[in-house]
Amino acid sequence: MTDWIDIGDMHAVPARGARCVNTPNGKIAVFRTADNQVFAMDNRCPHKGGPLAEGIVHGASVTCPLHNWVFDLATGEAQGADEGKVRTYPVQVVNGRILIAPDVLMLVAAE
Repeated sequence: MTDWIDIGDMHAVPARGARCVNTPNGKIAVFRTADNQVFAMDNRCPHKGGPLAEGIVHGASVTCPLHNWVFDLATGEAQGADEGKVRTYPVQVVNGRILIAPDVLMLVAAE
């Protein structure tokens, strides 16, 4: 696998919050949980296109700010009665830096 791309300091993403990474084909939301787990997924709710980075992070889930749909940050699956899925992306934290694989950015750009 090729080298991962550094997309920022973990502490630039607030605990229980998110920041966005711009790609040629849209935004990827990068989330940090209260226990410092980091996840990445499309920043668009499949229900009404709500900006997930503006949602509420609780545990390992995020609630869409528009209509309260809840998504698992690890799998992207909607929880509860809601149906749908958000594409997730692999990230890792090394020495406090958030890294994403370059093929992820190319995949998003190619679609």
